[in-house]
Amino acid sequence: MATGSEWPETRLLVEEFMLPLLREHGVRLVQLARNGHRKEDGFTVLDDSRRPERLIARGPWTLWDDLESVGTVPQQAGTRKCSLWVKGAVGDWWLAQVFGGCPFRQVMGFNADEAGRCLRDETASKLHGRTGLYPLLDWGWGRREVEEYLLARFGVHWPKSYCTFCCFPVSMGALPAHLERMRTHPDIAGEVLRLEYTAMSLNPNAKLYGRRTLLEFFDRTRPRDRACLEAFERELDMPWALYRVRRLFLVSAGGGRRPVMRSTERFDTGRPRQLARRLISVSQRHGVDVERDPVYGRARAWLRPRGTAWPMAEELFTTAPARVIDKQDDNFEPHWRALTSSSTAQLPLG
Repeated sequence: MATGSEWPETRLLVEEFMLPLLREHGVRLVQLARNGHRKEDGFTVLDDSRRPERLIARGPWTLWDDLESVGTVPQQAGTRKCSLWVKGAVGDWWLAQVFGGCPFRQVMGFNADEAGRCLRDETASKLHGRTGLYPLLDWGWGRREVEEYLLARFGVHWPKSYCTFCCFPVSMGALPAHLERMRTHPDIAGEVLRLEYTAMSLNPNAKLYGRRTLLEFFDRTRPRDRACLEAFERELDMPWALYRVRRLFLVSAGGGRRPVMRSTERFDTGRPRQLARRLISVSQRHGVDVERDPVYGRARAWLRPRGTAWPMAEELFTTAPARVIDKQDDNFEPHWRALTSSSTAQLPLG
């Protein structure tokens, strides 16, 4: 399953060491990807061969495309929805076609340090006839044993495989190694910093690592960190947009919290400073305070700040890189009108 954002060294190592083994032993390698955000968009077989020559990095639609288009980052809380979306759903689609309900065994690479993931895998898959196998767990091989085996077998250190913008290094205790990897690939660091910055422009709580941002780990006085920050600045040198963002925090009939609903509308496009000046000027004339990031250029005006108790609503105007699409959850407007009947400040920015 091509996630679209694998680290370059992973692809190079696979092509140098693994693909020759697959060709030698005639092992069938099927490479898959999504066609779009929705399940109805379907999936694509990028390659299906017993003599594969290359590892295809991305397909028609990737997890990065999905996150960037809606202005968000992966979430640490709950299930690994990103993995289910870009890997699990894609693989299950192909397996259902191939096996058609017949019994089969699926070998998974979870190591002995990830016993909980094995249990979750057994419950997550809905494929009839599937039996999951976890040989690394059976052998008692954790990450250290796996790395030692790969080093002995191929003579190279094999770094961990994961998406460049993954949020889990911080919870796995791998953040120092992850940051060093970023410093080795400053252009990738710049891209991920832009993804996070855009998400935080629309939602200040959208930090990549829960309570901490990727940006705060880089120090401009250090040459390797400065290279990452300069790459980030190059990434921000693009058309920006002025967005209106509204959120609804509703409760169910039983009093439980419902999933947050959001509406994002693009009002204008232009250069960052131009849009910021416009938002500041209009906001000041209407008595609305504006937050300004003097370093990277974002401006944000809160018309309705988030409260502390559900149900509640929030509304803001913000500037950000113009990569986020207009998107509104179903039935958003009726719920918005019902909850926000009282008047709020208005900004004539349309």
